[in-house]
Amino acid sequence: MAMGEAPPQAVDEVPAHVDEASLASNEYVADTLGEWARGQWLKIKSGDSGALPVLVGFIVIIVIFQSQNSKFLSSVNLVNLIQQAGFLVIFGLAEIFILLLGEIDLSIGYNAGVGAAITAELAAPPHNQSWLVAGLAGVGVCAFFGLVQGLIVTRLGLPAFIVTLAGYLGLQGVSLFLYNADKHAVGGTISITNGVLNGIVYNSLSPAAGWIVMLAVVVLFGAVNIVGYRRRVANGLAAPPFALVLIKVGALAVAGIVLVLICNQNRSLGLTSLRGVPYVVVVVLALVAIYTFVMDRTRFGRYVYAIGGSAEAARRAGVKVNTIRLICFVLAGFTAGIAGIVAASFLGSASSNFAGGTYVLYAVAAAVIGGTSLFGGRGRMVHALIGGFIIASIANGMFLLGLSSAAQEMVNAIVLLAAVSIDALARRRALR
Repeated sequence: MAMGEAPPQAVDEVPAHVDEASLASNEYVADTLGEWARGQWLKIKSGDSGALPVLVGFIVIIVIFQSQNSKFLSSVNLVNLIQQAGFLVIFGLAEIFILLLGEIDLSIGYNAGVGAAITAELAAPPHNQSWLVAGLAGVGVCAFFGLVQGLIVTRLGLPAFIVTLAGYLGLQGVSLFLYNADKHAVGGTISITNGVLNGIVYNSLSPAAGWIVMLAVVVLFGAVNIVGYRRRVANGLAAPPFALVLIKVGALAVAGIVLVLICNQNRSLGLTSLRGVPYVVVVVLALVAIYTFVMDRTRFGRYVYAIGGSAEAARRAGVKVNTIRLICFVLAGFTAGIAGIVAASFLGSASSNFAGGTYVLYAVAAAVIGGTSLFGGRGRMVHALIGGFIIASIANGMFLLGLSSAAQEMVNAIVLLAAVSIDALARRRALR
């Protein structure tokens, strides 16, 4: 080799200006779509496969159920599946705030039950409050209980597991007290009589309104991403390949079109027509979008991930660890309140038989199955969306096949165990 001549570069070697570690950890350092794809492959090889195994498993579940019953992918059943998954996804969102810290909240199920009871009570006679006042009161109480538990955890230094287990038992008692004290609760049940609250799950946008909302969401998403890309370029900051930005916008547009087309099919079995995107879809997607923005684009979100990765390192870096943890408990309680109202809308009533113990398990399962780590520091809000739909799909598909609830719970257990195993193996491989 002549003096001054550069050594030959291996075919699979990353260009000199981008090292493998940077390429695998941050999509912003990729200059081209090819480099970005290579970075994703390096992440998978290093053990950080993200939600990929879950998505592959979800596709397998869909193929199995569709091959056994052709009604599974019908528009009627898919909309029914969406309605079933709504409150499970929101429960998963609530739990993710705590899981990202490397902790767990066992109380959100019965916290949601208390919020549902208060909302139903205020909206029903003789109070007859508006849906907004009743709903705000319900989620406000849930946020308050989250605040109390957060203060105990952060100020007294008690384990979140023990504190929220006490909350689980205590809030179950509060829920029973509310129903026993309510003279209008028939058999421990308060019917949801308010039209808005009752229609969150089963009422729908008009077909035209569904298209308008979908178009507005895609345009807003595209504008935020394109403006953000141009701002980074103008300021001389690293930015993802512009082709990747366009692919993300296009993927959202395709998903939105498919969703609206499915929901706008007539799913009424009678003479009347029933079309449109259910309101619960708007509620769920709005929460996922807002929380994703908070966690991905704000300082608070970065601090949460830092604490989950290493609380001591975050403290040494100047992060107010206890304040951030406290806010997470409040947000978990607030979101649990929304989940409780949506669950009550799905059931048509708030009841002393509210399955708070089961729902908290589904919340953890939805988050972990979707790809959020039990060990903290890794996870995204969209994981609750994926995990919630997987749990609802298993229940829905097994119902269509006529299988028992016992079989459904066993399959859920296997899926959850597989998701946790994948997470543990990925962490172990990443450490190596």
